[in-house]
Amino acid sequence: QVQLVESGGGLVQPGGSLRLSCVASGSGISILSMGWYRQAPGKQRELVATIQSGGNSNYGDSVKGRFTISRDKGKNAVSLQMNNLKPEDTAVYYCNVRIPTNYWGKGTQVAVSS
Repeated sequence: QVQLVESGGGLVQPGGSLRLSCVASGSGISILSMGWYRQAPGKQRELVATIQSGGNSNYGDSVKGRFTISRDKGKNAVSLQMNNLKPEDTAVYYCNVRIPTNYWGKGTQVAVSS
C-alpha cells in the first residue's frame, strides 16, 4: 500500500510562485514515475508534469517554461516549482505515483487571483 502526502498549495496573486511537494510512503515500493495532475472546476483532470525514474520529465503544454518538476529518489519525494502563475492555473493539484499501479494523493488547492 502506498500513501501520498501533499503540501504547498494556497492562494497567490497572478505572477506569483508556489512550490508543491509530495512524499510517497510504503514498504518495498519501486517507483517508475512521479508527477502532478490538476483538475479545475468543470474540467477533466489534466497532466501538469511527470518525471521518470531515469530523470526524464514531461510537461503539459500550458505550463512549459513556467513550472519545473524535480524528484528526490532517496526520499520518494517529488516537487513542483510553479512560477509566473496565472488565473487559469487555479485547480486542485494531485500527486501521482506509478509503480506501475497508479496511486493518487488527496489533492491540494491552488488558487491564483488578485
